[in-house]
Amino acid sequence: MTDPMRIQPSELDQLPDRDPEETAEWQASLDAVTQAAGPHRAAQLMRRTLERGEAGGLPLPKLLSTDYLNTIPTSAEPDFPGDEEMEAKITAYNRWNAAAMVTRGSKHGVGGHIATFASAAWLYETGFNHFFRGKEGDGSGDQLYIQGHASPGIYARAFLDGRLSEAQLDNFRREAGGNGLPSYPHPRRLPWLWEFPTVSMGLGPLSAIYQARFNRYLTARNIKDTSNSHVWAFLGDGEMDEPESTSALTLAAREGLDNLTFVINCNLQRLDGPVRPNFRVVQELEAQFRGSGWNVIKSMWGNAWDELFQLDTTGALLERLREVPDAQFQTYQTRDVAYIRENFFGTSPALIELAKVLSDDKISECFHVSRGGHEPRKVYAAYKAAVEHKGAPTVILTQTVKGFTLGKGFESKNANHQMKKLTIDEFKGMRDLLDLPIPDSRFEDGVVPYARPAEGSPELRYLAERRAALGGPAPARRTQPLAPLPAPADKAFASFDKGSGSQSVASTMALVRLLKDLVRDKTSGKRWVPIIPDEARTFGMESLFPSLGLYSPKGQTYDPVDRDQLMYYKESQSGQILNEGINEAGALADFIAAATSYSTHGEQMIPLYIFYSMFGWQRTGDQFWQLADQMGRGFVIGATAGRTTLTGEGLQHADGHSPMIAATNPAALSYDPAFAYEIATIMKEGLRRMYGEAKPGESAGQEDKDVFYYLTVYNEPMPQPAKPAVDGLDEAIIKGLYRFNTAETAGLNVAAANAPRINLIGSGTAIHWTLKAQQLLAEEWGVAADVWSATSWTELRRDALDADEALLRGEERTPYVRQALAGAQGPVLAVSDYMRQVPDQIAQWVEQDYTSLGADGFGLSDTREDARRHFGVDAESIVVAALAQLARRGEVKATAVKEARERYGL
Repeated sequence: MTDPMRIQPSELDQLPDRDPEETAEWQASLDAVTQAAGPHRAAQLMRRTLERGEAGGLPLPKLLSTDYLNTIPTSAEPDFPGDEEMEAKITAYNRWNAAAMVTRGSKHGVGGHIATFASAAWLYETGFNHFFRGKEGDGSGDQLYIQGHASPGIYARAFLDGRLSEAQLDNFRREAGGNGLPSYPHPRRLPWLWEFPTVSMGLGPLSAIYQARFNRYLTARNIKDTSNSHVWAFLGDGEMDEPESTSALTLAAREGLDNLTFVINCNLQRLDGPVRPNFRVVQELEAQFRGSGWNVIKSMWGNAWDELFQLDTTGALLERLREVPDAQFQTYQTRDVAYIRENFFGTSPALIELAKVLSDDKISECFHVSRGGHEPRKVYAAYKAAVEHKGAPTVILTQTVKGFTLGKGFESKNANHQMKKLTIDEFKGMRDLLDLPIPDSRFEDGVVPYARPAEGSPELRYLAERRAALGGPAPARRTQPLAPLPAPADKAFASFDKGSGSQSVASTMALVRLLKDLVRDKTSGKRWVPIIPDEARTFGMESLFPSLGLYSPKGQTYDPVDRDQLMYYKESQSGQILNEGINEAGALADFIAAATSYSTHGEQMIPLYIFYSMFGWQRTGDQFWQLADQMGRGFVIGATAGRTTLTGEGLQHADGHSPMIAATNPAALSYDPAFAYEIATIMKEGLRRMYGEAKPGESAGQEDKDVFYYLTVYNEPMPQPAKPAVDGLDEAIIKGLYRFNTAETAGLNVAAANAPRINLIGSGTAIHWTLKAQQLLAEEWGVAADVWSATSWTELRRDALDADEALLRGEERTPYVRQALAGAQGPVLAVSDYMRQVPDQIAQWVEQDYTSLGADGFGLSDTREDARRHFGVDAESIVVAALAQLARRGEVKATAVKEARERYGL
């Protein structure tokens, strides 16, 4: 009896069989074919029948995997439009120079990878010659996500087309001198060439999907027509093991992203050995992508295999290919024909007979050379079918040999990812194989030479003509300056200056209110891209739903359950909000695409990504490095921040360290604002710095615009004070520290004129505990405390580090934190709702006695008050710590500390 679990469920299973006798006849016919013609023929008939039914729209189970064959047979391949011989010459030069560059660099010990590009050369060259649109034509061109380990081949091509010199190739992986080439695609290190960082495995495919979706978003919102842009992601079969590589496949299919093509180089190897030693990775990937709704094209075999498949009248060859695991197929690549005859063909009578009519040369050609990814006609056919397919993204699974053309010492060897150089003799063998005009005399100094045709040669003319026809060089990144975005009206920011009076407002709510005003701005409002991972209601942002709409390519095909409410859930084809569901990685991929639109599309967008602070940096830290590398701009908001503000949620929801993680990212300007007016000031400055005019007296190039702002905001409602009328306050807020008040300006009565003094520095929500501690110190202990707001511990530290570096250059510069605290009487006690490492970033530059309090350890569920008492950061704990600090200096009695502990129950 057939196991029903082997067939995908269908609505047909629920219907009664109207004619059981006819059904039995069909089943008997299948049994008869199996007995008479064999199981292969029976399976073939079933497959063809299913394909016909699927093409006719019948509700049949999908075929998740197809035969181990090319999707496009040789007879159906389109005519090749290029000069195949000329392209082979160009590819040969690129193969050579990629290997030469890494080998020459090995004498400096900098390493490099040769085998990846050797396997993928035709995958790139066919695209460069016929598909990849450059940025000098109409639109934005194509977006290319280059496999990181293939970068030497891309440099080799840039050398051939005149964009790189021999000196630059010789500085591969040697960047410190300023004229080097980064190891992998790093836009920040080579901003005119690379667009997308990809070597952090898995982030390339994830980002490519969201880039393709963002292209559609720009078109839908009438920002820019990107309909001619295609996203190409070049990936390795081993890379597909990363969860991020396949995490967004269904989104791409669901939204019909036919502007996206994955090209997966299936050389069957990862760094240590075979990708699927005992299985077949191509078949696994095919099923995964088909099941996710993608169009799948397999380009497995070269033309030499056609004869074998035509001779396979029994299906024995296909059956054998289905059962041979990838690791064994790798072994065939490295063994002689006798081994292949015995181990591959010697397993069945039909294959033994087939092998008798095959010459050794034919078997060697098939098993050692002929792969779909090594033949430009096969690659061209796959690419053409991909770009012409409509309604779904396409993945091309193409089989290659890792280390192809590098010689038997490299090809399919488990260790070839770590093999950094060829010997001179191996290069001479490669030269002969590639038929390159490099005489032996050029090797006499023992150094492998670079090779480039003469200027005006047919090869260089052909290369230039093909790129001109496709819109200029690729890959390439636009770096020309764009016109500044007009600044929003000041009233959007100034409305926070007067404070909230007696009303309690959480800083998260203040941020959302500011955003509402900014997106309504007539000039820049449409440039905002709010990005939310399914937490809008938590942050009070649902009021934006009906006014801005949530982006959906299908619009709203249903009546929302809350349609009769003011803040109903509104999806729209032109919606402005990107709501990614419970998906921080996807939301940050959205952010990266929007944050770099200024270079990718020449359109400045202002992304604002808001998330639970605990689940931003901690979960997606690698992507934040990708964002920094790609020089993204925008605002990142860690909401419900802090260790003790998100009561009841417990350990994994309690953020005590995100500012510390953010501090490790050089492009992140990290702020922990306490008050609404601080948020407004920081946001205003962020818009100016990233998108607006240069500071007065500075040129546009003096200030680094390629940064992003990280603000932590809180869900704890508190009265928001008015902005102090202090000269230079805005600058102090941006730099990271200012005195909010003194005991005297706070109206506190300190009896003694020479009362002990202390400086309490707080950030974020901790400022409120310090203000209460200030009051207790004055009223109960006769201590005068000045309260300081540290808007950014990290920016204070970076400024101090810059001052230290200046000192080493012989320049005298005082760190801002020291300037701000100059003349402040008494010691310093710093407090935040994070681990002590966060405020301790500035400790070494504070001249006063310095100590800190923080919420170290794991979070816990409790009330805010009890959680703060547990961590020792509440107002009473601050008072005890302040008295202890003063007692050590002899400014209060030591007994005061014990008395305070007892009084407050600590």
